[in-house]
Amino acid sequence: MAGEQNSGGGTELGRFLRARREEVTPDQVGLTIGPGLRRTPGLRREELATLAGVSVDYYTRLERGRENHPSPAVVDALARALRLDQAEHEHLLELSVRAARHLPDPPAAPSRTVKPGVKLLLEGLRPHPALVLSRTMDVLAANPAGLRLYAGMEDWPARQRNVARYVFLHPAAGALFGKAWSSQVRGCVARLRALAGTDPDAPDLAALAGELLVKSPEFAKLWERYDVRPHLSATKAFHHPDVGDMTLGFQGMLLEGTPGHRLSAYHAQPGTPDHDAMVLLDLSAPARAEQPTSERL
Repeated sequence: MAGEQNSGGGTELGRFLRARREEVTPDQVGLTIGPGLRRTPGLRREELATLAGVSVDYYTRLERGRENHPSPAVVDALARALRLDQAEHEHLLELSVRAARHLPDPPAAPSRTVKPGVKLLLEGLRPHPALVLSRTMDVLAANPAGLRLYAGMEDWPARQRNVARYVFLHPAAGALFGKAWSSQVRGCVARLRALAGTDPDAPDLAALAGELLVKSPEFAKLWERYDVRPHLSATKAFHHPDVGDMTLGFQGMLLEGTPGHRLSAYHAQPGTPDHDAMVLLDLSAPARAEQPTSERL
C-alpha cells in the first residue's frame, strides 16, 4: 500500500523482515552450512522460509512487498525463526496489521467439526481402527481401536493429537512403526509440503510446521527437501505394545463436503492373526473413545 512504501521500494514489513533475516546466522538456528562462499549475510530467504514453514515464493513476496497480509500464525512462525524478542515480535505483528489494514480479513482456520453421521460410520467400522484427520493430520475423531492404534496418543490432550506430531515427537512412535518409521515420516512431510504449496498462509499448517521445525531435527531435514510425493502403502505394519505385531491393510478417503478431512481406516482378513490382534486392540480400548474435537476452532 502507498502508505507503507519507502523511497527504496518494498514495505516497512518487508524491510523489517529482511533486516532481521540478515542478523540471524545459520549456526544460531542449527543449520549445517556446506562449503563455499555465502554472499548473503545471515539467513537466505529459502532457509528462513523453511524454518518458518512457508513456501519460498510466499516469503519472497512478503519481503518484497507483494504480499501484505500474513496471518497471525505465520507472523508467530516468522518471529520464532528470526529469534525475535517480545518487543520485536510485537513490532512485526503491528507491521503486518498496518500493512493489511485495508485488505479483507484472512480466511479462518478450517472447521474441525465432524458430522454426527461420520461419527456413526466410525463406530460402525469397529473392530476396524478408523480415524478422521484434518488436512494437517489432526485427529478430529476416532473409534476406540483407531485412537489406541497409535500407542500412547490417547494420553495426550485431545487438541494435541496429530499424526505428524506423533510420529516425530512421541517416544513410542519409533518402536510402534519399526522399520516402516522412515516411510511414515516421509509421508507426513510430503502431505504437509503439498499443503504449503497450495495454501502457504494456512494458519494450521504454520503452527504445526513451526513446532516440528523447532523440536525435530529429522522433520527439519526432510522439510528442506521439498518432497511432495506421497509415500503411501496399501499395508502398514505395527509392533503394538498391547497386542503385538500386526500388518493391516490401509485405505484413506477424502470426505466430501469437508475442508480437507480424510477418513483413514485399517482392515485385516478375518481368521488371521492380524485380525485377531485388531479385535483385541478394539476390546482393550476404553468403552468409548474420547472424541478429540467435534467443536469449531
